[in-house]
Amino acid sequence: MLRSPIAKSLKNIKPFLKISSSLKPYSHLPEMSMNSVEESQVGILCYISQLPGFRGILKQRYSDFIVNEVGLDGNVIHLTTLDSPLEIAVEKKVEVTDLQDRDYTKEIESFRVLAGDSDVEKLKKLTDQVVSGVINDDESIVLSPSSEKSHRTAVHNFFKERMKFLVTDTVDGPDSSSKCIRVRINSGSNNGRGRNSRKRKNRDDKPYDSRGSDSSWPENLGKFLRFHLYKENKDTQEALGLLAKMLGNKLRSFGFAGTKDKRAVTTQRVTVFKQRASKLAALNEKLIGIKVGNF
Repeated sequence: MLRSPIAKSLKNIKPFLKISSSLKPYSHLPEMSMNSVEESQVGILCYISQLPGFRGILKQRYSDFIVNEVGLDGNVIHLTTLDSPLEIAVEKKVEVTDLQDRDYTKEIESFRVLAGDSDVEKLKKLTDQVVSGVINDDESIVLSPSSEKSHRTAVHNFFKERMKFLVTDTVDGPDSSSKCIRVRINSGSNNGRGRNSRKRKNRDDKPYDSRGSDSSWPENLGKFLRFHLYKENKDTQEALGLLAKMLGNKLRSFGFAGTKDKRAVTTQRVTVFKQRASKLAALNEKLIGIKVGNF
């Protein structure tokens, strides 16, 4: 009776239980204190070769998985400090008295490129009131309607760059397809949003929208604060959602390269829009499983 090649090869296989002690697998490894499962208990009764085996540990805790983001420069992101940098410069508000006795003829003539004669006259009248010191905090002018967003953006940028003592916002125009730009003096007020502010019905009396204005944010601070986010056993969205809630911000004000594993200890770089490092660093005392630093 002929035997197949497979049957001949199986003849040389030695049973697991008959292997001599000198060739016993794992004999070169230290004894482990944990209870391990023997091969015979899971149906492994023999080896094809007499080479020593190996042991392994199945990692299950989130702390067994360390994930660090790698920057574009090739450096691995780590959290090394929780301290916030010192803010040297101090914000200085524009006072009306500082604007008196100044000549804005050149700026007004430059504005003529973007607007018509009627809008130029409105701006000239407003600046004359500022220079003379006879002006109310709620004094404003509304420019002619414009249906082109690019033109309105150019007007907003003009006041940001050339006449910083004035702030602008956008209000509804006479029809649904157009918008108007409203201009007022930057008095540092609450923009009509206080408790005692009255309800406004007319277009010119709407509360001021300061989203496009940088007057309330110090020029020495960048618009985006970059920091390192360290988290344990939490999803990136969950961690940033908690930070946003504690800061009174929206989740969309944060920016990051991608979500990191939840069941892991991860460190990644994050940016946030218009936030002070000192305010963010103060949250470390209240956070559990989350730390921020390296501002």
